[in-house]
Amino acid sequence: MELDRHICSRARLARDARFDGKFFIAVLTTRIYCRPICPARTCKERNVVYYATAAAAAEAGFRPCLRCRPECSPGCPAWAGTQTTVARALRLISESGLEDGGVDGLAEHLGVGARHLRRLFLKHLGASPSAVAQTRRLHFAKQLIDEATLPMVQVAVAAGFGCVRRFNDSIRKVYHRTPTQIRRLARQAGNRPENAYRFHLDYRPPYNWTRMLEFLAARATPGVEVVQAGRYRRTIAPDGHHGFLEVALQEPKNALQVCVQIGDPRSLFFIIERIRRMFDLNADWSDIEQALGADPVLAAAVRAEAGLRVPGCWNGFELTIRAILGQQVSVKAATTLAGRIAAAFGQSFSPASGLTHLFPTPEILAKADLTSVGLTKARAETIRAFARAVCDGRIRFEGVVDDRALREQLRAIPGIGNWTAEYVAMRALCDPDAFPAGDLHLRRKAGGCTERELESRSESWRPWRAYATMLLWQSSPAPPSGPAPSSSRYSPADRMAPGSDVARVGRARTAD
Repeated sequence: MELDRHICSRARLARDARFDGKFFIAVLTTRIYCRPICPARTCKERNVVYYATAAAAAEAGFRPCLRCRPECSPGCPAWAGTQTTVARALRLISESGLEDGGVDGLAEHLGVGARHLRRLFLKHLGASPSAVAQTRRLHFAKQLIDEATLPMVQVAVAAGFGCVRRFNDSIRKVYHRTPTQIRRLARQAGNRPENAYRFHLDYRPPYNWTRMLEFLAARATPGVEVVQAGRYRRTIAPDGHHGFLEVALQEPKNALQVCVQIGDPRSLFFIIERIRRMFDLNADWSDIEQALGADPVLAAAVRAEAGLRVPGCWNGFELTIRAILGQQVSVKAATTLAGRIAAAFGQSFSPASGLTHLFPTPEILAKADLTSVGLTKARAETIRAFARAVCDGRIRFEGVVDDRALREQLRAIPGIGNWTAEYVAMRALCDPDAFPAGDLHLRRKAGGCTERELESRSESWRPWRAYATMLLWQSSPAPPSGPAPSSSRYSPADRMAPGSDVARVGRARTAD
């Protein structure tokens, strides 16, 4: 990845938070690398080198700054908007590191050679896959040392180190301090509940937290999720360990404050990475604004909704069930049905206010009598067929290499159509280019065009069509550019669009 030294220099001197995580500053005199927002005294330009990633700076022999804490910076967005081998590899590394077969296993999973994968990483990120995974592991370990009260043995396990000796050696080599010395420097809060962990996850401003909460609140499954007093809270069960998480905004610090309560700290890396994706923390609004702001249909929404993100999800299976329930009914009705399913088939669990259940597993829903909670026979069979596909391993949301293949697998299930597949790709896979063009609400907001016309127009929005979708859903209707769609029937997508709680009229379709 080529960096413009002039732009990096201006951003560094201005300490511009919008560039946080997009590059790192390595100081030649101290051999330390920093974020663009580092509060330390500004160095002379001749004494700094710029790197696209923290891993590249670490590979060059620089150590992380203890003041600006590079481990807290937003993820590198360089490949977030493209379907490339590097992008898919980074997503897999964020899910499980290199635990399954190392670089060779990762390359085989991606369908490329290990040497070619290393060459791509060095070209575009300035570091090898192993260095990227190692840097992420070290950064997460540093967060746990600073922000948690876990014993160092458990920190080593949670961060993915094989043994404590390796953990101690790695920390000492990179930070020139022992883990215990680093913890003494950290300003930790007082007593915390047992198995409770707090993290600060930074983002690049602006961040439209209000719209994020509005979207999640309208679709929160009663008993499983709740939005209260500006906070999002939900139950979780990674690897069978029950817990809950809570997320709130820390606007002055350009960060989200996350509280996780879980019995097994080994799940923490997975949980934090999932929260990053769920709240779209790696997005770079400046790139999105530049790509979409020039279109007359989107220009006003881009100005009005600065910092809008695409909400992800905690669990792809759960999100798909919610999308199926949302076909041809209002958002409110789908939320009510989701709550009934959770109450009838989910496990009771009340760790915090407003939370009463865990969402049912695929194994339970594959055999459940869903008509007992108000679903039609056709809709109940669609959910059971989808749950069986997940149980059999035909559909999985972890380790996805080909987003298009997953879309096809979803559409192969009777009752799941193109809109549902695109909506799932948009939120469960965090595909920034997913686009439910069949959404009637979306077509109306775009000026009353047909699905084909909207698909054609959206070509100029690539690779940010998911953000264009969110902007259109939030915008005021555009003046019609032509005759309204001839069909008077509502599409299932209408039911999921914000603010569209009109009861569906006419005969329901089961194809979508």
